[in-house]
Amino acid sequence: MEVTSKYRRYKKGDLSPTNTTVHVCNACRNICSSHHQSGETKAPCRGCCCFLCNICNSALEHGKSRENCLVGSVKKIGSKLFKLDNSNKNGNFLGWSSSPSPSIAFPSSFPRRYNKRAVLCGVSYSTRKFRLKGTINDTNNMRELLIKNFKFPNQCIRVLTEQEQNVDLIPTKHNILESLRWLVKDCEAGDSLVFYFSGHGLQQPDFKEDEIDGFDETLCPVDFIKEGMISDNEINSTIVWPLKKGVTLHAIVDACHSGTILDLLHVYNYQSGIWEDNKPPSRDPIRKHTSGGLAICLSACEDNQMAADSAVFGGKGMNGVLTYLFTKTIREYPRGITYRGLLAKMHEEIKKINRNRSFSYRILHRKIIAQDPLLSSSERFDVSTTIFTL
Repeated sequence: MEVTSKYRRYKKGDLSPTNTTVHVCNACRNICSSHHQSGETKAPCRGCCCFLCNICNSALEHGKSRENCLVGSVKKIGSKLFKLDNSNKNGNFLGWSSSPSPSIAFPSSFPRRYNKRAVLCGVSYSTRKFRLKGTINDTNNMRELLIKNFKFPNQCIRVLTEQEQNVDLIPTKHNILESLRWLVKDCEAGDSLVFYFSGHGLQQPDFKEDEIDGFDETLCPVDFIKEGMISDNEINSTIVWPLKKGVTLHAIVDACHSGTILDLLHVYNYQSGIWEDNKPPSRDPIRKHTSGGLAICLSACEDNQMAADSAVFGGKGMNGVLTYLFTKTIREYPRGITYRGLLAKMHEEIKKINRNRSFSYRILHRKIIAQDPLLSSSERFDVSTTIFTL
């Protein structure tokens, strides 16, 4: 049995912190990271000529100034960062080009209109040291649940994994964002939309002052080292803003630091049983609401926690803890379960797993599941009486 943090590479043995440090370019204020021994690193940034910003989150938005660009050292993000390697110096992954492809080869409309649509992303990072082994199982599990339990048409589910033959369905940053635009395009009242992600998640400093804890949450596409991460602000503007009245979006995110990954205004405190405000502290108005629709997010853990892949559940291979417990609970309650009941079952299962492990095993291996599934929403609702449905 092994539990592997999605914030660490999958390999039994060395799980010590890396020497990867996050930096801010003084000229354009964008974020990048690099390996270094000590002290500050100086380099020009990408719009200012810097190789470091190849892994910056907003490389395409860099300033044009090429003068006086220094990259100053900033505090390390979270408790650990990925070990990066140079095994693919041209920035490609498994032979795919990281440059934007033409429009994705997937129907934007159908002979008849369906009111259910889903995007499922499972990122394994298979050529990297921080690869994950449970994400394909997670994605297959979610797809089966949507079809069998929630009657999603197969042709209305777009799956992005590294196993796809169509290069437009590889989970690159470009392809994921294109798929998210497809998900909400021309949405109408009565539509049920689902975004699912299994992979790595990170945090980065928030310079827009729209985060209570001072950090933006991010998702890592397969090419994030070259093209950058997908921030919670990007996700919010892409799939939350367009939601019209009568449209419901559910996001299920099995990644580290994913608590407020959709930047929704209300976070449910499971312990106290109340909704808490997640309003940005910035004085300038920052849009975080829908256009009348409802957005709900179920995250693997809180913003300051790390999610896990685990083999503790038995069966074949690894599974994300959130995905496994979520799908298991839904199948056990075919007549429906409330949002509160769903959270309660997942919390109980995690405590049960940790209790059943011997004290000596926990001391020697330090492999307990330390994550609290979190619910957030664009609107408050009664979680004790509202039945979970997609």
